[in-house]
Amino acid sequence: MHPFTREHDELRSAIRQFLQKEIAPHVDEWERAEQVPRTVLRKMGELGYFGLNIAEEYGGSGENPLAEAVLHEELGRLNASGFANTVGVHIGIAMRPVYRFGTEEQKQAYVVPGVQGEKIGALAITEPGAGSDVAAISTRAVREGDSYVLSGNKIFITNGVYADFYVVAAKTDPQAGHRGVTLFIVERDDAGFHVQRKLEKVGNHASDTAELFFDECRIPAHRKLGEENKGFYLVMHNFQWERLMIALQTLGTAQAALDMAVEYAKTRQQFGGPLTQFQVIRHRLVDMAVEVEKARQLTYHALDLFAQGVDAVAETSMAKLTATETACKVADEALQIHGGYGYVNEYPIQRAWRDMRVTRIYGGTSEIMKEIIAKRMGLLP
Repeated sequence: MHPFTREHDELRSAIRQFLQKEIAPHVDEWERAEQVPRTVLRKMGELGYFGLNIAEEYGGSGENPLAEAVLHEELGRLNASGFANTVGVHIGIAMRPVYRFGTEEQKQAYVVPGVQGEKIGALAITEPGAGSDVAAISTRAVREGDSYVLSGNKIFITNGVYADFYVVAAKTDPQAGHRGVTLFIVERDDAGFHVQRKLEKVGNHASDTAELFFDECRIPAHRKLGEENKGFYLVMHNFQWERLMIALQTLGTAQAALDMAVEYAKTRQQFGGPLTQFQVIRHRLVDMAVEVEKARQLTYHALDLFAQGVDAVAETSMAKLTATETACKVADEALQIHGGYGYVNEYPIQRAWRDMRVTRIYGGTSEIMKEIIAKRMGLLP
């Protein structure tokens, strides 16, 4: 069972064709360059792929979370997580809160060009001393007349080097815990803001990850996003979609890893025949297929609930937990089936294997997902 219509299936076909033609041939090149060309993102914007869940008045094709879900799953199936992260963070994590909670002026300034691929966004919440515990952030924002002055730093920020604008969480009331967090929009050229360093990662090389620094960065008060001291709730509100997006992308990559393993096992000759002549290999592939299908059904179920407007915090957490754990396991099994060839860059299974590992960390670790689910089960106060 799935929540998609015939129109979504047609969209999937068009997106898959575009990705195979325009993106797949360049993935290795972009991984080496550690950057995605802006021209590609602008082309995706022109084709409407950045506005699949955005109202027409802002350049989108209408609010349709299932349409954007198709894009994220197909991005995952491409097995190019660096590229997928660049796109996903922009449209699903950075631009989304501006669209949902921003003023008309903010939407015109960031959502409209964001849909066109002319401006790319990033979300800056995590700090060296505060990851999953958003309430523990220490970046400060002090009101001074018609401005706010931001001081602090952020780390592990996807699109940190690449972005044109940043949705930044800061404390406006340091004594109030999570009730003292406010979101702001910072632009790349704002005085007092700079990229401290680009982080070297194990995988996802086409997507930059950076540490950001705010040294008395002064921004106009009209770039406050939402109400003062309500930023924590805006962040929490967007987590359901972020985690669904991660589940969909990792589900796509898990399917790609399985497909690569099946193809390799059918064609690789050992002891006078293909690897599939051995029961142990056949059964391993079957086990992988079952795990992928379980993750797919759980993810689609959570997506369906979310699209209907149902409070699906537990289900989206389950989907994120299951899909990411499954993707890591399936990619590892697929690499094992490839043998020595799986560990060389010539074969793309190695990219799925190394890229999937971080999915159990970002967007909320597997352990945090279990705590959320436990609370929904009434196991925590």
